[in-house]
Amino acid sequence: MFNPADPEFLDDPYPAFAALRAQGEVHRHTGLGLSIAVSHAAASAVLRHRSLGRIWTDATPLERFASFNLLHRHSLLENEPPAHTRLRRLVSSAFARGHVERLRPTVERLADRMVGTLADAIAADGEADLLEHLAQPLPVAVIAELLGVPEDAGPQLVTWSNAIVKMYEYGLPEPKQRAAEEAAGAFAGYLRELATARAAAPGDDLLSHLVASELTSDEVVATAVLLLMAGHEATVNVIGNGGYALLRHRDQWDRLVADPTLLGTATEELIRFDSPLQLFERTATADVEIAGHPVAKGEKIAALLGAAARDPEVFAEPDTLDITRERNPHLGFGGGVHYCLGAPLARIEIAAALGALTRRLPGLHLARTPQRRPEFVIRGLRTLPVTVG
Repeated sequence: MFNPADPEFLDDPYPAFAALRAQGEVHRHTGLGLSIAVSHAAASAVLRHRSLGRIWTDATPLERFASFNLLHRHSLLENEPPAHTRLRRLVSSAFARGHVERLRPTVERLADRMVGTLADAIAADGEADLLEHLAQPLPVAVIAELLGVPEDAGPQLVTWSNAIVKMYEYGLPEPKQRAAEEAAGAFAGYLRELATARAAAPGDDLLSHLVASELTSDEVVATAVLLLMAGHEATVNVIGNGGYALLRHRDQWDRLVADPTLLGTATEELIRFDSPLQLFERTATADVEIAGHPVAKGEKIAALLGAAARDPEVFAEPDTLDITRERNPHLGFGGGVHYCLGAPLARIEIAAALGALTRRLPGLHLARTPQRRPEFVIRGLRTLPVTVG
């Protein structure tokens, strides 16, 4: 069984996933303390089974994680119907396809501006970090604009988000747990102050709409934090992981440069090829079976999304990056009632970033091997140094 802290595994987990898939669709991982579904069919069943839910359990001891628990206890992601249905209904209209499509010109302008900054940095220093200049600031700028959060707050929001999501990893050391709680408290405090200001002077932004809705103040804060975190973490890592994959598979990069009509299929393929979210937990609310594997009421099982994305029963030549892949039913945005609300917006952001990069910097190359984040659940890079040549 794989060790999620092993640097070699983190560098390329997919051979380990293939070996597990060859032995069976579901396995018990004693180190993680849960069962894992590694085939596409089993992972899809985990995401969609009505007797498998997101059942939040407070981090303990309670007095040490008051802010972290508050954000998650009232989160759309950590609740099941009817609470989930009520929360989702109140924010879903902001992410409807038609509404999000109207954001496309704004997203494309932001991406173009940020790639221009990346190009200037490369010209000045010979190389620059694609994460710093594009992948990180783009999604947080977009979701901040949607919510009505000042754009100059973006770097601080990213810092808080990065600290909080480390709590989703397994075996997190105590200092990082403390940092996550401190970030959760600061993030919640910032959003609470902003929500109070919107209550006094509403604007035409999502935060104002949330404040004016039937949500409680804690639900407003938790929802806004979730949208900012989810709107940043997944997209930044698709752009980072995907950019790295394209630059390592030069034929695919050159193909996208030559044919911008492939942006849509390229976006889906990059989400599939190196999933930014590798694992999604569910808890059994009744005794269930997944691919013949019993899961008792109260036990946890996780969909291993990275493994499902490389299942040869579903994807032809799954270890091959193919930006022209037409049939691509990846699970990168989840499934069932917890299907990612922001998926349409994420797709626009990823396509805009790729389009601006290939149009303005067709000669982009890796400057050197990037640094990978040492986490398993949220898969991404620390840096992506690039140059032009």
